[in-house]
Amino acid sequence: MTELGHLRHHAHVLKDSGTFGSNSFGLGAERFARFFGTPTFIVGQTFLVAIWIALNVLAVSLRWDAYPFILLNLAFSTQAAYAAPLILLAATRQADRDKLNAMADAKHREEIAELHATLLRQNTELTVSVKQLADEIHAHVCATT
Repeated sequence: MTELGHLRHHAHVLKDSGTFGSNSFGLGAERFARFFGTPTFIVGQTFLVAIWIALNVLAVSLRWDAYPFILLNLAFSTQAAYAAPLILLAATRQADRDKLNAMADAKHREEIAELHATLLRQNTELTVSVKQLADEIHAHVCATT
């Protein structure tokens, strides 16, 4: 057994290989995509938007983005323009890992099936040997009586 033990078939996945390799940009995109859908991000963004709108509606002297909040819309558009490709990149990397995992699982199942067939063959051979020995013992006991 290798140093990875039961994960030996998944070594290529553990190295985080794939379409985009193990580069830091791809890993960063995956971290961003994971964070982007968390309650922490959603609550944080909602809080910031509420403060933005409140300051622009209530604090007359601080109005840097008066209604209809063009800068806020620009910020959301910019965020969406960057988020979509990063999420797609992360999804592509995950799909590559899923494909490699499926291939490794299939290979592992084939190895298990081969081992099972070998054990079944050995069991059959032992059963035949036991039957032959039992027949010989039976013949010997019957001959001596």
